[in-house]
Amino acid sequence: MAYEKLTAPKNGDAIAANSDGTISVPNHPIIPCIEGDGIGPDLTKAMVRVIDAAVKKVFGGKKSIVWFDVYAGEASVAKYGENVWLPDDTIQAIKDYKVAIKGPLTTPVGGGIRSINVALRQILDLYACVRPVRYFSGVPAPVKEPEKLDVIIYRENTEDIYKGIEFKEGTDDAKDMIKFLKDRYKKEVNFDSGIGIKPVSIQGSKRLVRMAIQYAIEKKKRLVTLVHKGNIMKFTEGAFRDWGYEVAVQEFRDHVVLESELDQHGGKLPAGKVLINDRIADSMFQQLLLRPDEYQVIATLNLNGEYLSDACAAQIGGLGLAPGANIGRPYAVVEATHGTAPKYANKDMANPGSLILSAVMMLEHLGWDECARLVIEGLENTIKAKTVTYDLERQMPGATKVSTSQFATHIIEKINAAK
Repeated sequence: MAYEKLTAPKNGDAIAANSDGTISVPNHPIIPCIEGDGIGPDLTKAMVRVIDAAVKKVFGGKKSIVWFDVYAGEASVAKYGENVWLPDDTIQAIKDYKVAIKGPLTTPVGGGIRSINVALRQILDLYACVRPVRYFSGVPAPVKEPEKLDVIIYRENTEDIYKGIEFKEGTDDAKDMIKFLKDRYKKEVNFDSGIGIKPVSIQGSKRLVRMAIQYAIEKKKRLVTLVHKGNIMKFTEGAFRDWGYEVAVQEFRDHVVLESELDQHGGKLPAGKVLINDRIADSMFQQLLLRPDEYQVIATLNLNGEYLSDACAAQIGGLGLAPGANIGRPYAVVEATHGTAPKYANKDMANPGSLILSAVMMLEHLGWDECARLVIEGLENTIKAKTVTYDLERQMPGATKVSTSQFATHIIEKINAAK
């Protein structure tokens, strides 16, 4: 495998893609790793130590992860030159090895470089952004009963307004689009408007909902909720809802019951079935605050998913403990869900929880579930012991503040002590 400025590890093997889009994982998979910007390097070092410890504990050296440093963001510019924020090397490495992990990356607001995160998702067709949100005992949270929230959000990752089809106000393109809408469709748009296009496709919607329902069936969840703003955007958000129900009925009929069908079952969901329902997006925000334990698996479009996942994370203590994975067929890139926090860069202070938990999702994706369980237990027990980074320590009476690296050490100690 030839790269311009990368040298692949000599040991380890590539994950293989199967014809059905699944993967076959060797005993020593090579995993491309993007440290990220700002606090990224500190978090990545901590994450690697924790994951290596769990894998060693479970497999005793018979299996291991072989890390492969690749570049994006500021580190890429330093290595590849000005304006090379996402080099071809990195894209090729992820294609070669199928599963990767990355820390937070810089994206300026407004003008400047395109979002590297969005670019990765679209180039690799990572169509599902998967974000589980659950409470870890002892974490300070702004709601009274944060433990009631335990959801996994499937956010469509390649369409909606994130497609990036926009025309700046005042440009000829924007003027042409405004004129076209008026002349062709009799739609009035203020002349001083910027214009954005919101595509939502059958393919994009159905494959996202399909993945969510498959997860619910495999994990024995009882509910999948389609979240949309279809009362206003009928042919995009509303179509997403309709196509989602089509997938449920046409592909999973033996496994699902629609909410409209509950009366046929005496108002109760039959044992072993998955209930499919839908909720309007703005109502869903209220539902997740007031009745969070009534929801489990959520499937929604790109922007809704961005809002909902961050709002849910706030309920259980913030993005510092919120993981995320971008999954397609066959590629997957897991990532920290927060920003780069540059003022804390290289200070060994930041909470590595989000990246560690994202790596847990990577372990589960590889099928190494016992390793994932050990990391989760180690993290939760470390928080219960109140040996935490500054962001949690300042909110936890009696807690001991530790550095990023020390936090990882405490987790590793608990992993090694596990039976």
